[in-house]
Amino acid sequence: MERIENVTFDEIGLGATARLTRTLTHQDIELFAIVSGDVNPAHVDEEFAKSDMFHKVIAHGMWGGALISTLLGTELPGPGTIYLNQSLKFLAPVGLGDTVTAVVKVVEKSETKHHVILECSITNQLGVAVISGRAEVIAPTEKISRARVVLPEAELHVKGRRYAQLIGLTQGMQPITTAVVHPVDTVSLIGAVEAAKQGLIIPILIGPEAKIRLAAEQAQLDLSPYQLIPTEHSEQSAVVAVALARSGKVEALMKGSLHTDELMHAVVDPALGLRTSRRMSHVFAIDAPHYPRPLFITDAALNIAPNLEDKRDIVQNAIDLTHALGIAEPRVALLAAVETVNSTMISTLHAAALCKMAERGQITGGILDGPLAFDNAVSVEAAKTKGIVSPVAGFADIFLVPDIEAGNMLAKQLEYLADAEIAGIVLGARVPIILTSRADKTMARLGSCAIALLLARNSTQAKKVIAPTKEL
Repeated sequence: MERIENVTFDEIGLGATARLTRTLTHQDIELFAIVSGDVNPAHVDEEFAKSDMFHKVIAHGMWGGALISTLLGTELPGPGTIYLNQSLKFLAPVGLGDTVTAVVKVVEKSETKHHVILECSITNQLGVAVISGRAEVIAPTEKISRARVVLPEAELHVKGRRYAQLIGLTQGMQPITTAVVHPVDTVSLIGAVEAAKQGLIIPILIGPEAKIRLAAEQAQLDLSPYQLIPTEHSEQSAVVAVALARSGKVEALMKGSLHTDELMHAVVDPALGLRTSRRMSHVFAIDAPHYPRPLFITDAALNIAPNLEDKRDIVQNAIDLTHALGIAEPRVALLAAVETVNSTMISTLHAAALCKMAERGQITGGILDGPLAFDNAVSVEAAKTKGIVSPVAGFADIFLVPDIEAGNMLAKQLEYLADAEIAGIVLGARVPIILTSRADKTMARLGSCAIALLLARNSTQAKKVIAPTKEL
């Protein structure tokens, strides 16, 4: 194992030097900004930086200072060094892709207190000096040799980046008039108002007026721009909202602070509801930071134990959704506990039958394969290990789960153990139904609203492909 060893005061000679070389990356800037809290736009905002003095993103000045500190603490003198004083002059900027070399050189020693003074300099790949200065330290007097600590790898991701992509696809579209059902808590009310500010929806707030206004006061929201239809309770809120959708006065529904079954009871009412010939189903649109493409899980919230015909509609609903979001030919993984057909496991029989239905044109617009265990659906290597040859394995866009329990647990595990963001929408009704959890944060609600808008408009702009990204 590599070791880290100091140079004691007695071993240090005048003119002794140490150096290190680094190439500045975007991740260096982001990590330094996260640790320091320095979000000066000259460092983290590319658009601003273009108009700034140097016309490009540059490193924080103290990023270079940290390189000098690294040399003093790990090389010369190394472990046991006490930092006393540092002067720095910033002579030129360090831009993305620049390779810089930091050098420290001993110029003075003081026997009295074992003080050492070092000249410090950093130059770029062109030999241009970018930083110069002096450091004063107390050098160690005892030899220290330790195994070098292996640091954890840092992986950066921007929460909700895929929802930001979806919101970007809605640019230029007219917002959809949306009945927000029973938004009597701050979370659901903030989500609706923020979606309105983003130009995604025109909200009509439906619920007990006093409770809605109290939530608005608590969240410091101005409701004057929005229509409010008062009701007495959540059940009536759902009935009024569904009636507005059925009459064409609103283009979507958005769940507020009420139970899903209360809203869906009104939606599925045979006489007054929003049923179509297609079975309704729910899709979680998941922004999973470690998965290199958009991810959709269905059905994890509506159909408890769907049969084969139900699953045909559930898959088709999800495929149609991804088409509206710009994914031309989604890959659908039909999940089961195993990847072989087993007569005692109904999910494997359903998977095999759905694949045949797709071959016969009963399901269109996507590539289906299954049964696939979860590891084979997400990992090419896992599929290779098991000898599975599949156009879907490792590249799945849509996960069809066996039942609501498996789907709900999978989605919530991704959210709470894998730091995923989860948006939700109900398909197969006359209008999109934005069905979020009461625990969902604002970004997930915005993502759900963007999906509803893209579904409602499904214009040419919505057909731009959301390309898989490599950053995590």
